[in-house]
Amino acid sequence: MQPEIILKMEGICKSFPGVRALDNVDFTLRRGEIHALMGENGAGKSTLIKILNGVYEKDAGRIVLEGRPVHFRSPQDAQKLGIGTVFQEIALCPNLTVAENMFIGRGWKALVNWKEMNKRAAEMLNSLGIPAGPTQELANCSIAVQQMIAIARAVDMDCKILILDEPTSSLDEDETQKLFALMRELQARGVGIIFITHFIDQVYEISDRITVLRNGRLIGEYLTAELPQIELVSKMMGKALSDVSAIKKHEPERSEESVPVFQAKALTSAAGVRPFDFTIQRGEVNGFAGLLGSGRSESVRAIFAADRVTGGEVRVNGRRVKIRKPLDAMKQGIGYLPEDRKSDGIIDELSVRDNIILALQVMKGFFRPLSRKQAEEFANQYVKLLDIKTPSLDTPIKSLSGGNQQKAILARWLLTHPMYLILDEPTRGIDVGTKVEIQKLVLKLAADGMSLTFISSEIDEMLRVCSRLIVMKDREIVGELRGEDLTEQNVMQMIAQGGELRCQS
Repeated sequence: MQPEIILKMEGICKSFPGVRALDNVDFTLRRGEIHALMGENGAGKSTLIKILNGVYEKDAGRIVLEGRPVHFRSPQDAQKLGIGTVFQEIALCPNLTVAENMFIGRGWKALVNWKEMNKRAAEMLNSLGIPAGPTQELANCSIAVQQMIAIARAVDMDCKILILDEPTSSLDEDETQKLFALMRELQARGVGIIFITHFIDQVYEISDRITVLRNGRLIGEYLTAELPQIELVSKMMGKALSDVSAIKKHEPERSEESVPVFQAKALTSAAGVRPFDFTIQRGEVNGFAGLLGSGRSESVRAIFAADRVTGGEVRVNGRRVKIRKPLDAMKQGIGYLPEDRKSDGIIDELSVRDNIILALQVMKGFFRPLSRKQAEEFANQYVKLLDIKTPSLDTPIKSLSGGNQQKAILARWLLTHPMYLILDEPTRGIDVGTKVEIQKLVLKLAADGMSLTFISSEIDEMLRVCSRLIVMKDREIVGELRGEDLTEQNVMQMIAQGGELRCQS
């Protein structure tokens, strides 16, 4: 007998200026079911969830909750009907007690019955097996326990549907298992759980069903037990295995005696990436491949020390060095174009000229400023080299198109003449023509002797420029592909299986 359907979202559409975020999407949740909502960046997961919890209003479609059509105009509307959401960033107050966090904003303010509040909190904590006391300050609880308390708060509001958005992203394996135990307890009580994660192994460990979205459209709903991991990866990426063709790449010549330009052993950082080894040779273009959340960006941020380095050894041209902050990396000839152009790349109020010369000025030191003439010459040189479309060098960089902003950040690092350049999503959000220009530039820089690491969500793009791919899953390296093995099918297979390739019959 099929479990009762508690939620149906039918024909959901949502558009933003210039973007069709959701296009006729259906989603069904059953009582006492853990349902994984899967898709790559931009698939529409967040938009669908924000419509369900009242943050956004849908443009079209309908939501049926327990057989009755509903319409949410605010998160409060959704909460009143039993829909609770726990986001990746825990929205609790660390300076308050556990009980205060569980009941804050629900009438416990003017005349607080502290004894009753603490009693109710203790009962809820005990019934869910959460290892915390009601009077304990939240700041003294681990991240995992804080996540559980956020869930307990949602459940105490007569929760029928619980949305968990990346709840395990900051948890270790033991903490994740404790959270899963809580999820199973809620499942047994009949709560329908929508689970969003980028950790595929966790999906197969905890979920009953999987819904896949891609580019704002529904790809399908599947029983977890009946959908092989490699097929899930294929559906998320939009590449049928039968349609994948191999692309051969030429690797730079190397010998047993060749010294890597950069070498890391057991490198790790505060961002949670697991200890990894990494090397790159002169003139090589390699890449980190994996689904969003696999640890690609965290790995290169550790190399550049953009996140605090917590362990490992680094060698540059065979010589052991300490890289504890980005300036250390820059002085060793390493450049880094970050994944998020808006928040980590451009300084939007500064001019195109000032954005281009920024890294060079940091390396020289702000007590040795570049002259206006030098700054103009350097900026002009790279505006011409990269064909950056800008009215003038004095134009604020925020006024440029995304592609031209990206070129300006690339110019910033080329101006420092790095021996090793890391490019994290350098072609995201830019037009096809500019993408091709950047890909050609990467290959030219490598031919001239520069070493580059190239990361892209588009596997076919990485295959066009990389001679070696390091494959990641769940924040650790699971394999490496080069030569004849460097195909899209093998990348997807290795991501799905989390290790060595298996022979295909």
